[in-house]
Amino acid sequence: MASVFEAQFGNDARAQGGLYRIDRNASRLTVRAFAGGLLSAFGHSPNLDAGKFNGEVELYDLSRPEAASVRLVVKADSLTVADHLSEPDRREIEQETRAQVLEAARYPEIVYQSSAIAADRIYEGFYRLRIDGTLSLHGVTRRHHVDVQAKVGEATIRAEGESRLKQSEYKIRTVASVGGALKVRDEVKLSFLLVADKVLMV
Repeated sequence: MASVFEAQFGNDARAQGGLYRIDRNASRLTVRAFAGGLLSAFGHSPNLDAGKFNGEVELYDLSRPEAASVRLVVKADSLTVADHLSEPDRREIEQETRAQVLEAARYPEIVYQSSAIAADRIYEGFYRLRIDGTLSLHGVTRRHHVDVQAKVGEATIRAEGESRLKQSEYKIRTVASVGGALKVRDEVKLSFLLVADKVLMV
């Protein structure tokens, strides 16, 4: 996100920044797994929503957008099935995800921390961003980038985008069933809409 937070607040491009906090009720974070294997045509690719997450954007000086940072923390045991499934199927997928896939009791938090921000301005207040940072998941921390489109306003930052990752890179085992003929693919898709409101002026 290079000049990502270089928003125009009225005619003052050097407007004072502050601390922005993610509004969980106005935001969403979804993980989509893809069915694979010989019977993948008949398999279900589940969508899982994160129910508990929080985060902050530090944006203290709009004249120095390279100093901005983003942090997001997700509770691993809060993922729930977003699709319309029978209650037994829903419960099985959620329990498998928490206990066997994410091992939430052992690794309770998923953390993303930005390290560099670059952006292309689309038009006033709107940006196409690339966030580089680290993702800590399942006891493994790796560099990870996220592509984002953002609307930056004086009181609110609204960011929407997606990313993909391979479970094997985080030592997560893929789930298999029907003798291995139906299983979840290694790559999963992350999509999000995050709304952060300013809570502190400095």
